[in-house]
Amino acid sequence: MASQEYGLKRHFNEDAAVLIGTKVRAVRPDFDVDGYAREVAARIPGKELKDRVLVLAEGLRDRLPADYPAAVEVLAAILGAELAEGEGMFNESWFLMPVARFVEEYGHEHPEVSLRALEEITRRHTAEYAVRPYIDKHYDLAMATLADWALSPSHNVRRAASEGCRSRLPWAKTLTRFVKDPRPVLAILEPLRSDSSEYVRKSVANNLNDITKDDRELALATAARWLAESQTPETAWIVKHGLRTLVKKGDQDALRLLGATGGEHIEIPAVRIAPTAIRLGEAVTIRVDLVNGDSTPHSVTVDYVVHHVRLGGKAIPKVFKLATVDLGAGERKTLEKVHKVREIQTRRYYPGDHLVDIQVNGTVLASDRFELRL
Repeated sequence: MASQEYGLKRHFNEDAAVLIGTKVRAVRPDFDVDGYAREVAARIPGKELKDRVLVLAEGLRDRLPADYPAAVEVLAAILGAELAEGEGMFNESWFLMPVARFVEEYGHEHPEVSLRALEEITRRHTAEYAVRPYIDKHYDLAMATLADWALSPSHNVRRAASEGCRSRLPWAKTLTRFVKDPRPVLAILEPLRSDSSEYVRKSVANNLNDITKDDRELALATAARWLAESQTPETAWIVKHGLRTLVKKGDQDALRLLGATGGEHIEIPAVRIAPTAIRLGEAVTIRVDLVNGDSTPHSVTVDYVVHHVRLGGKAIPKVFKLATVDLGAGERKTLEKVHKVREIQTRRYYPGDHLVDIQVNGTVLASDRFELRL
């Protein structure tokens, strides 16, 4: 996520001001594009993504009509066509981020106008961040709006209904009211639990995963009910991905709900990691032999845990998915995974021995290690 934020940050500069300002001038001919670009160029050095976007939004506020509904009407005219399924908001319509920020910052005296504008913006970009202050300040209206969005024919609007009320949305302030009580969020998700859009399903799964961190029992009960009432591949996918944090922690109730059984009967006679020493940017291959020692078949979830060495020798574990495996009675299978160790924005590597645990249904059954040399 941090690397994506860095990549986006570079786009929000005077060139973005020219792009946005030219679109606005086509609607409002007196808009000062050159002045807008100069102001942005002067103010963005040293700023990160969100602050750069705010600079662009502030520049719009200074140059659009003082009457907020009139200003929003101008911005609504530059939004363009709705994004189709699979078209990325950070690719095709990244420049609309300051437009959403404009509504986020300046529209609270006109919440109905602002929420209607966000519905239009989210068809072309996203409203997941901008809608959150309205949940805080205009709770009843905002939640009623999200409930309507969840029933929209537009997959973009339905996705915004889920994404906007996530308690722990990345890059956003935590919605503590939903950390304390996720039930209003689940009411929004209810009509989306078997959605036809992958874009929407990913958001619903991420939202459910957030809820598992705050109210495990409620999340599991909801997942079980969804599976019972909506026996579709779409619901099964949402539940599987929505319980992923619990699965990585070895939560036995979550594993059973997803059909994992018999982990206590599985043996790992061999695990091999090769090569035994690598440098940053290289990869190791992890090979694991599994044996079902039971007289009945079992489906198991297999993960591997890399204990990343930190400064001073302390290790921090990170769980990675290996496979979900069906094993017949007495059956043996070999799993293989290539694990690349490369520098990323959110993790710094240090030299030393890296322990790798292999866990089956959340229980560590075998380990090996590799050396990282810098």
